[in-house]
Amino acid sequence: MSCGTSPLRGRTAVVTGAARGLGEAMARQLSDRGAKVALLGREEQTLAQVRDSLPGESWCWEVDVTDDAGMARTAAEVRERLGHPSVVVANAGVAEGGPFEESDPATWRRVIEVNLIGSAVTARSFLPALLDTQGYFLQVASLASIGASPMMSAYCASKSGVEAFAHSLRAELAHRHVGVGIAYINWTDTDMVRDVDEHPVLRELRGHMPPPARKVYPAAHVAGRLVSVIERRRPTVYVPSWLRAAQFVRAAMPPVVTMLSRRELPRLASSEPFVATGLLGAGGRADLGHTGPADN
Repeated sequence: MSCGTSPLRGRTAVVTGAARGLGEAMARQLSDRGAKVALLGREEQTLAQVRDSLPGESWCWEVDVTDDAGMARTAAEVRERLGHPSVVVANAGVAEGGPFEESDPATWRRVIEVNLIGSAVTARSFLPALLDTQGYFLQVASLASIGASPMMSAYCASKSGVEAFAHSLRAELAHRHVGVGIAYINWTDTDMVRDVDEHPVLRELRGHMPPPARKVYPAAHVAGRLVSVIERRRPTVYVPSWLRAAQFVRAAMPPVVTMLSRRELPRLASSEPFVATGLLGAGGRADLGHTGPADN
């Protein structure tokens, strides 16, 4: 749809994690289709650069999605400056890799807090506006919501959690005419995913996935698919489309992953020691730079 015919034209959309990667790409797609966009994230300068590059009206807020009070204030300011949101995208996320036994407890917890608790705080903060507009909440999930991977325990746990949260929220809000969608996405060309390949063990594990499952998709392509689903208020979107088939075999995935891991992890460990990665990507490092003791 062009912005002239898009149902998003003139409406307000909120995107968390909008400073870079998929969040930035979604903000651009929303703006191109005529929406007023509220950009939320941890990097004020980068957010401002995205804001200034968008064709339509937009504002940006530096805020931690796990901060209930800060998000409540931001939601009030969004309503004041841009109007009541009709679309909210819970996209903010971080990841870390490495063996669970060696993981830093604060870093592991931070992944859960940003990805799962942050999504819930986002929904709680903007739900009054979505109820007023009978709007749509899109939860960005992952293939990790369907099938867990070794060396990514916090990320997989958090993405399984957001899937369950979104299903529960959808059922709870259906009679109040607020739509809730889940975006199942695979490898997307973001700083976080590029950083995965900088760590030999994570790169090897990705390399052992079937060729279609390890393909990396441009952020603009993924964002375009997600925004088209927002326009149609669909309950799910899978990028790539074949991910939908994983839902039908998800019960069989854990034993298969365990079998492959039992064979491959000792081989990998013999050539490259397993180490904790810390938060991955420029977005993860920005979050770490903003996080104080009170957040952990």
